[in-house]
Amino acid sequence: MMLPSILGLIVEVLERAGIPYMITGSVASSFHGAPRATRDVDVVIDPESAALDRLVEGLHSAAFYVDRAAAHDALRDRSQFNAIDATTGWKIDFVLRKDRPFSKAEFERRQRLELLGTIAWIATPEDMILAKLEWAAATGSDRQLQDVAAMVDVAGDALDIRYLDEWLAELGLREDWSRLQNRGA
Repeated sequence: MMLPSILGLIVEVLERAGIPYMITGSVASSFHGAPRATRDVDVVIDPESAALDRLVEGLHSAAFYVDRAAAHDALRDRSQFNAIDATTGWKIDFVLRKDRPFSKAEFERRQRLELLGTIAWIATPEDMILAKLEWAAATGSDRQLQDVAAMVDVAGDALDIRYLDEWLAELGLREDWSRLQNRGA
C-alpha cells in the first residue's frame, strides 16, 4: 500500500470515528514544501474517549495493529500512540493535541485541502514551520531545518509573517528563525 492509499484509509477511519484531526509531520511539510520519502504519517488528534474507542476499532478492522490501552494512556497523558499496518510496515503516529496556546491555535487554523487525492485536514505552512523549528531546537535535526527552508521557499510572500512573528516570540524560536534566514541569505 502506498502513501495515498494509507492516507485515504486513515482519514476515512478518523472521520467515521468523529475525531477532529490534522495531518502534520513530514507528510504536511512535503505538501507545503519539498517532497521527501517517509514511511509514517503524523496525525494530531483531539478525541473524546468514546471516539477514541471507535478509532481503535476502525484501525483494527482495517488490519492495523494498535494497542487500546496505549491509546487511552495517550489520551490521559496528552501524549501519543501509534498504529502499524502489519502488511506494509506503514506507521501512523497519533499525537494528542496539547493544551498549550500554540497547539490550540494551530489546530484551529488547520485547513481542509486535497492531499494526495484525499480531502483532509492539514496543518498550515506557518504552523508547520513553527512546529519544525521547535522540533529542530529540541533534537538538533538539520532535516527539520531543511523542511522549514523548503516551505518558506514554496510559500514565499503568501506566509502570514505577523502570525509567525507572534509565535516565534512566544515559543522562543526567534533566534532559530534568524539563523535559518541568515543561512539562506
